[in-house]
Amino acid sequence: MSDVMIDLLLSALWETVLMTVASGLISLVAGLPLGLALVVTAKGGIAEYLWINRVLGAVVNAFRSIPFIILLVALIPLTRLIVGTALGTWAAIVPLAIAATPYYARIAEVSLREVDRGLIDAVRAMGGNRWTIIREVLVPEALPGIISGFTVTFVTLIGASAIAGAIGAGGLGDLAIRYGYQRFETTVMIAVVIVLIILVCGIQWLGDRLVAQLDRR
Repeated sequence: MSDVMIDLLLSALWETVLMTVASGLISLVAGLPLGLALVVTAKGGIAEYLWINRVLGAVVNAFRSIPFIILLVALIPLTRLIVGTALGTWAAIVPLAIAATPYYARIAEVSLREVDRGLIDAVRAMGGNRWTIIREVLVPEALPGIISGFTVTFVTLIGASAIAGAIGAGGLGDLAIRYGYQRFETTVMIAVVIVLIILVCGIQWLGDRLVAQLDRR
């Protein structure tokens, strides 16, 4: 590849990393509390409110059922309202974060539900309130699963960012479409695929190492 194409590849890689990291952090900050809410308000939970649980579950399922490409288009008015435009890297962060949050919430919910009920009952018996149970039992005990689930969400966001790039968000997806597909530059397409593979493998490796360290404690 020429020096110009290498510069474009590096720029596209930065845009993909920016989209993924920003939307990933938003999904973590919003998705983990949502997952906690689904667990604690469920039947037999530490703050059982079935109507809240059903409403939250319905909203999460509704957003998870919409294909990302459709959600991307449907959220254009909201994206324009938040960032002032529907095109570009920053505009893509809005639909990416909204799509990833319910996805991660369900993954976090599964990990939180696997926490030993006996530990929760023991903290209750010692006078611990709901926040104590969440802070001292639920989150610490489920942390390896929470980190593992976030790694999966992060990898999924990389693929979604490529889809967003294909319709004007920039990043590796945009580069692959504009040069690899439309201009028939096979080298660019291969380079993008290789970079994506390295990126995904690197993130998965880091996530697995972190989970392994937490499991040793």
